[in-house]
Amino acid sequence: MSDSPNKHKHLEFIQAAIGRMAGNLFLLKGWSITLIAALFALAAKDAKQGYILIAYFPLIIFWALDGYFLCMERRFRALYDHVRQLKEEDIDFSMDTGPYKGELRNSWAAAMLSRTLFVYYAGLAVVMIVLAICIR
Repeated sequence: MSDSPNKHKHLEFIQAAIGRMAGNLFLLKGWSITLIAALFALAAKDAKQGYILIAYFPLIIFWALDGYFLCMERRFRALYDHVRQLKEEDIDFSMDTGPYKGELRNSWAAAMLSRTLFVYYAGLAVVMIVLAICIR
């Protein structure tokens, strides 16, 4: 990196935000599996199909939250790329991701339907359906 301490510090701030978003994505996946597995264990133990239906609610909520954090991570990556190209005198330490909100790739819907989230959550839904059939 060049000898521009302000740019370097600003990029560090943005990278820290990106790291937090990635950490949140990881935690949400762990919690989604844990909660859904617990609901399926209850359904199998008590032979109540209602728990299986309830398990779809956290699946959708976690998918939406995961999508939100991924879209925010993408916006911060766009901000990082923008700041990386700025001259030292133009550094203002802004963490505003608003200008990148309009890009289709950075939208919440695009994040929810991203390859990684779709495969994970749709795959989890398919596994839930198969397990629900097996539990009957």
